[in-house]
Amino acid sequence: MNDTVRAYFDAFNTGDVAGMLACLTDDVAHHVNEGQVRQGKDAFRAFCEHMNRCYREELTDMVIFEAEGGTRAAAEYVVNGTYLQTDEGLPEARGQTYRLPAGSFFTLKDGLISRVVTYYNLADWTRQVSQ
Repeated sequence: MNDTVRAYFDAFNTGDVAGMLACLTDDVAHHVNEGQVRQGKDAFRAFCEHMNRCYREELTDMVIFEAEGGTRAAAEYVVNGTYLQTDEGLPEARGQTYRLPAGSFFTLKDGLISRVVTYYNLADWTRQVSQ
């Protein structure tokens, strides 16, 4: 199992943005489920700070896969969350909880993550928080 990817997810689960950033290259490419690719640690930090204001999430049922040679990794997990503050263009936040499967893909360079791609079903999330 890739130690960098594990450290990244451990930091995520404790809300440790600095810990997540320590796992990334300076020029990290962050591909979010919906939206533009964010380049660099500053953009990643801003994204994490925004997410921490609007959502509280814990990832469980984690399975991490590593490609031979250690340059690629992937993870499958369940997002267990609470919608804390209304995010622009999304339903109103009222403390709704949600649970949905998700996955991430990583490119690794010199022991750090240089690309993060995250996927989840936005329609499923919207349905859960709209009830």
